Amino acid sequence: MASGSPGAGGLTRETVEAMSARMREPDWARALRAAAWDAFEQLPMPQVTHPEKWRRTDLGDLDPGAFCLAGGNKDTAQMRFIGTIAREVGERAGLITHVDGSLAAIELMAEAAKQGVVFSDLATAIREHPDLVRDHLMTFVAPPDEHRFRALHAALWTGGTFLYVPKGAEVVLPLMSQTWLGIPGCALFPHTLLIAEEGSSVTLIELFASAMDGPRTLSSGAVELILRAGAQVRYAAVQEWGPPMWEVGSLIRAHLDRDASLRSLVVALGGELVKVDVESQLLGPGASSEMLGVYFGTGGQQVIFHTLQEHRAPSTSSDLLYRGAVKDTARAVFSGLIRVDPGARKTNAFQVNRNLILSRGARSDSIPMLEIMADDLRCTHGSATSHLDDEQIFYLMSRGISRKRAAFMIVGGFFADIFDRIPSERVRSYLRARVAEKMI
Repeated sequence: MASGSPGAGGLTRETVEAMSARMREPDWARALRAAAWDAFEQLPMPQVTHPEKWRRTDLGDLDPGAFCLAGGNKDTAQMRFIGTIAREVGERAGLITHVDGSLAAIELMAEAAKQGVVFSDLATAIREHPDLVRDHLMTFVAPPDEHRFRALHAALWTGGTFLYVPKGAEVVLPLMSQTWLGIPGCALFPHTLLIAEEGSSVTLIELFASAMDGPRTLSSGAVELILRAGAQVRYAAVQEWGPPMWEVGSLIRAHLDRDASLRSLVVALGGELVKVDVESQLLGPGASSEMLGVYFGTGGQQVIFHTLQEHRAPSTSSDLLYRGAVKDTARAVFSGLIRVDPGARKTNAFQVNRNLILSRGARSDSIPMLEIMADDLRCTHGSATSHLDDEQIFYLMSRGISRKRAAFMIVGGFFADIFDRIPSERVRSYLRARVAEKMI
């Protein structure tokens, strides 16, 4: 059993079948879960199937099948408030709240609904909009190419969010989803499926948080972003997991057709161990992807990001900027790959990772990579890791600023390149405040 997990519980085939029956899923959805569970039982841990990608991840005694499954609880009384980015209805077009794997509340403004936008929990979407969901759900799962945690997720996803934006629809205000896990020793498998049809425009912000104490909890999530020709999507994922959380094997994968544009932001602030893959696959000419990331590790946290900018078509562009800070004995790993497939000429791809070490015991590793199989293109990558500059601190202190305040200012300036690219002032203020809290 996982260290710290309760004696009761455990994930089995019967768990999968019972959950699917409770959700009243059609036969095709049940078959997806069953096939995924078969793959989970057959696959070894990912250190065996993907040794290079997982060799810097210490899973210790983690047994992903030993946790109880979060589900059935809709009580928001113990929920730590995470919806501070858009507190009022007028600041958002809709909001979905998931508590312990179940839908707790949902709202969608009439203006969005009139355009044909579908914004619901995934279980409801499967029953009410099967034709929209069936051809896209879990398209990333292809055992044995994918690893064991992906298969477990596909078998036991809970608390999913579904967003469908019809052709030409424009949703001006952001849609939001917030997910909370408060059951000690349980596992959560959140899944998001976003389909933006041709020429549509939408913003989705997702917030994730969990209890601050108790036995270890587990999350392994997935986000599928499908952008049709000319679609414009902004996507942000912000997690503030409590210290007991291990987020392992999560995936954010985007498929971009011709002239589609994606601007994504991934923020990792909490959790004991966080390992996430973020991928943009540019499938049509003119597609573009901006990938921003912020991570801040304190205490003994481990934060591990693997990113992929995959250019499969000519005349595509991607721009990645990830910045991270670590203090105490925290460790961060960034591994980023730009891959240009044969025939993807006139590609423009840029990748930059910057890290700031705030304590002697902290560590940050950066591994930028290129895999180029075409010509007539421009690709650059780079990384840098530095410590707090004593001369900068001395200069600020000589101007009457305390050492603590000087450090705050330097770290704030370090993240400014990313914060300045975020269009929402509410999101920018929220992240600045959280970074300041991590500095205390």
